[in-house]
Amino acid sequence: MTQGRYQGKIRPGQGRIGEAANSESAPPPPDQDAICAFRLERIRARLRALDYAGIVVTDPINIRYATGSRNMQVWSMRNPMRYCFVATEGPVVLFEFIRCEHLSSHLPLVDEVRPAQPWLYMAVGSRMPGFALKWAAEIADLVRNHGGGNLRLAVDRCNPEGIAALQKMGVDVRNGEDVMEPARAVKCPEEVAAMRCAVSACDAALHVMRGKLEPGVTEQELWSWLHAENIARGGEWIETRLLASGPRTNPWFQECGERRIEAGDLVAFDTDLIGAHGMCVDVSRTWLCGDVKPSEEQKDLYRTASEQIRHNTGILKPGLSFREAGEKALQLGSDFLPNRYTLLYHGAGLADEYPALFYPEDWEACGYDGVLEVNMVICVESYIGRVGGREGVKLEEQVLITENGPEPLSSYPYEERLGWND
Repeated sequence: MTQGRYQGKIRPGQGRIGEAANSESAPPPPDQDAICAFRLERIRARLRALDYAGIVVTDPINIRYATGSRNMQVWSMRNPMRYCFVATEGPVVLFEFIRCEHLSSHLPLVDEVRPAQPWLYMAVGSRMPGFALKWAAEIADLVRNHGGGNLRLAVDRCNPEGIAALQKMGVDVRNGEDVMEPARAVKCPEEVAAMRCAVSACDAALHVMRGKLEPGVTEQELWSWLHAENIARGGEWIETRLLASGPRTNPWFQECGERRIEAGDLVAFDTDLIGAHGMCVDVSRTWLCGDVKPSEEQKDLYRTASEQIRHNTGILKPGLSFREAGEKALQLGSDFLPNRYTLLYHGAGLADEYPALFYPEDWEACGYDGVLEVNMVICVESYIGRVGGREGVKLEEQVLITENGPEPLSSYPYEERLGWND
């Protein structure tokens, strides 16, 4: 869609505060086999382009992307006791947590499931170097058997002992993030369908959560409703606790606590959730608590954030470079710029992903270039809070890049009484 999505006085999906979404209108489920086949080919295309023999992934999100397998996702993010080898031309071998091989034996694109060889410190203690050598020997054997003489192997995350062990086995270790992040950046139609399911479930959860916002509720109590409703609708976890109220909204990034929300407070949050089908839903809204009129300062903050979201969404299109997006983005005033969000845009898929697009002021420090493509999913960020001000406004929209421009995926309404349509 084009910028016209934002021009009307009523935003699609708008309803009464606290009104639950109609489950009958939920998007149809995606074809998971098609998703898995597309993802595996994206990885292999990237491996071929870089001339690598294969990749070993230990990040559970990358394992899921490569195989469709999930197992103790959050736990295994800090305890890498499962991993996967993907040959550029050859098998997909999943190394599963001990006695969990049955969880993934049915997956159509996994050629073999083996028990993992754990070598993290919790499992092996001071014996880590020896166990790392056992792990590396098995990986090196796969590289030699299926690499056709090519010993260049990408690895996404690995402790120094593992890198040293692979190198001792003659393996040329390369950066696996340089394979996986670009591969994950472009979605197939079925992945987009999966994301629509996750967004629809999140929208419904937000309606329930909004209905629980009343004076006296604590930030943590309000936040708990998003967790519960996400999980009840097939979601998995929430990656942050970014919900703040009143004076805790400025500056941004304070996580929810025991503060009781008062009538007239702004309540700002960022969903940061992994939802249905493992898809990330990363949208932000700011609400006004209670049946009260907003102050002129609150409306000014909200109007500024709204303008930033509208403008910065409207410029997105295929072929736009990351640097151009930053240069064409709405320029903030000097009273807002010091408290700006850390970036203007970022990708989303199975989590927050590549690319990250930065403010021009931050380009020299951390910017990098690239080009937006059709079927990228991009999150448009805004945080508006004056230096020394009492409150701030956080808004964020998740959009699909189409041939005709950006299509917002969430239908959850913005706050008209704060000035969304002013």
